[in-house]
Amino acid sequence: MMSQREEKVYFTLDGMHVKELNVKPGDKVKKGQLLAVLDVESVEKEIRGKKLAIRKSEVQMKETLRKKDEMDPVEFEEATIAFEELRQELADLEEQLGKATLTAPFGGTVIAVQVEKGAAVKAYDPIATIADTSNLVVAATFAKEDLEKFSAGMKAEVDINGAGKVAGKIKVMPIAEASGSGSGEGTGEGGTPPTKETLDKYVIVTLAKMPKGVERGTPLSVSIVTQRTENAIVIPVSALRSIGSRTYVQVVESDGSKREVDVEVGQQTSTDVEILKGLTVGQKVVGR
Repeated sequence: MMSQREEKVYFTLDGMHVKELNVKPGDKVKKGQLLAVLDVESVEKEIRGKKLAIRKSEVQMKETLRKKDEMDPVEFEEATIAFEELRQELADLEEQLGKATLTAPFGGTVIAVQVEKGAAVKAYDPIATIADTSNLVVAATFAKEDLEKFSAGMKAEVDINGAGKVAGKIKVMPIAEASGSGSGEGTGEGGTPPTKETLDKYVIVTLAKMPKGVERGTPLSVSIVTQRTENAIVIPVSALRSIGSRTYVQVVESDGSKREVDVEVGQQTSTDVEILKGLTVGQKVVGR
């Protein structure tokens, strides 16, 4: 069971320490709620120094403006540029200060916290993972050869841990990856933002009714009905035997003896196989 919206949050400043960590796994958060704060004491100190330097430079700049007509144009331009550079350096530092707080991008539940208070973090290192647990969906992966048999609208049976089997149908098929492309998954390491969680690679199944008490991460299995046969004879795969081109089962007779019976098989899943010929309803077979 997955959330339709899930996101890793991170700082974009590099080489700072976590000063405050205000959440833990399981906490409910609102959009804009403060999650973590970086220790920017060194930046604040640098800002104070830069402001003093600008005040001093402003005095010098006033004198420069007063003597503008007496100065060489190149000299005046260099003085002006030096003053503007100081102001830009201050603006850049103040921008860093604004990036020292991390807030929730949307309301949801903190499902993971990847750092501890006091830890040094790099830019784009995941700090926490937030999910909208009020909007859950059944998402499952299948082998490529199975996906070729599926299409939107097909009936499905979802076996949810602790909730039993629930009927559903395929709503969305996964988006096929471009040939030769990589996974495209970013971890946030190496100065790149972590890849946002997406449901694009999953088969999405809608349920007739969402059971109560189901949470994000609840284990489940999904069976898709690609073909249906009424009144089929089905046996466990473990009971099917083969030698060369021969396929057979061992049948238990009423007196307890066993005999081999050749069979013709039909549809097959990972656990069961349909028997088209060779067996009748009620016969007992022996597993391997």
